[in-house]
Amino acid sequence: MPPRANWKGFLRLSLVTCPVALYPATSESEKVSFNQLNRKTGHRIKYAKVDADTGEEVDNEDIVKGYKVDTDTYIEVTKEELENVALESTRTIEIDEFVDRSEIDPRYLIRPYYLVPDGKVGHDAFAVIRETIREMNKVAIGRVVLTNREHIIALDPLDKGLMGTLLRYPYEVRSEKEYFDEIQDVKVTKEMLDLAKHIVDQKAGRFDPDKFEDQYETALIDLINQKRAGKPITAKARPRGENVVDLMDALRKSIGREAAAATEAPKKSGKKPRKAAAGQKEMLMPIAGKKPAKEAAAKKPAVKPQRKSA
Repeated sequence: MPPRANWKGFLRLSLVTCPVALYPATSESEKVSFNQLNRKTGHRIKYAKVDADTGEEVDNEDIVKGYKVDTDTYIEVTKEELENVALESTRTIEIDEFVDRSEIDPRYLIRPYYLVPDGKVGHDAFAVIRETIREMNKVAIGRVVLTNREHIIALDPLDKGLMGTLLRYPYEVRSEKEYFDEIQDVKVTKEMLDLAKHIVDQKAGRFDPDKFEDQYETALIDLINQKRAGKPITAKARPRGENVVDLMDALRKSIGREAAAATEAPKKSGKKPRKAAAGQKEMLMPIAGKKPAKEAAAKKPAVKPQRKSA
C-alpha cells in the first residue's frame, strides 16, 4: 500500500495547471526503534502535557501555540489565525524560475519528495511541464506549504514523474567562515599529492547504494536477537585511531594495504554482500518487555509486535 500523500494541490507553470500530489521519497520506518521503559516494572513510559505552574494535565483542546516575547510573556496564536495566513503556495506550487542544477549549493538541500499527477485528469499538463524542464536541462524552483510553513522546492524530472527537493532559506545555513578560519594554511607537496591520488585510484568505484549496509542497524539487531535468546553480551573492542608521525610513510603504507586488499577481493567475490534491508528481516519475533520475576510468573501477557518487519 503506497504511503499517504503529504500534500495535494496544483502545479502551475504560467497558465498551465494540473492537480498533483506530493509523497515522501524516503522512509526510516525500517530502522530499529526503542521505547522508553520503567526499569522496575518493564512498563512503557507515558508522557503527559501538564501546566508548567500548576502541574495539572492539560487537554489537547485547551492547548494553543504561543510565541515567547519575554521571560513570562507569550503571544497566543490560534489555529484559525494561522489558517488565515493566506499563502498561494498553500494549495499551489507556482514555478517562479528555472536555474542550472550546478548552481544549487548542496547545503541548501533538505529532503526529497515524489510529485505525481493527482487523479485521472491533468496528465497532459503534467507531462508538458515535466518534459519542458527535462529538455531545458534546468531545475524548476517553486514554493509549497508543508506543516504550516512555506518551503522552497526544486523540481527535477525523474522517470515519468518529478522529484521535488525542499531547500533551506539563507538564514538557515551557517557560514563556513565560522568554522574554517582557524584551519592552518598548509602547502601540500606534489609527492604527497601523487601518493594520495594513487590511493584514490585504487579505491575508485561506482556509486551503488545496494552495496551500502547500515552496520549499526545490523549490530542492533544482532544485540536484540542475542538478548532474546538469552546469550551473554560481551563488549567489543573499539577501534583506536593512531597519531600520524610520518605522513609520507603513512601514505606509502596505505598504498600497500589497498593493493593487498585488491588482490584478496576476487577470492571473496563468491560471497554476496548483504544488502542494507536484509538485517531487518532477520528479526522475526517481537521482544517482550522486561517484567519482575514474580509478576512474570503470575501473569504472562500476550506478545505484541513493536514494529512491522520489512
